[in-house]
Amino acid sequence: MIDNQELPIGFTMELAEHLDVLRKFSALPEEAQQAYIDGASRVNSREEMRSYVENMFEVQGMQ
Repeated sequence: MIDNQELPIGFTMELAEHLDVLRKFSALPEEAQQAYIDGASRVNSREEMRSYVENMFEVQGMQ
């Protein structure tokens, strides 16, 4: 996972609740992880963050 990078707290909390997504995220190359982190930084609510994390890999067909 990205070292020395502060992740958005809501993103971190949702990843902790979705271990399957966390595993997939952790296996990604650093550039792909950064793209998801950048996307999470633009999320404005808890509900939106939950949906963002739950659907991170559905868009790419990586379920």
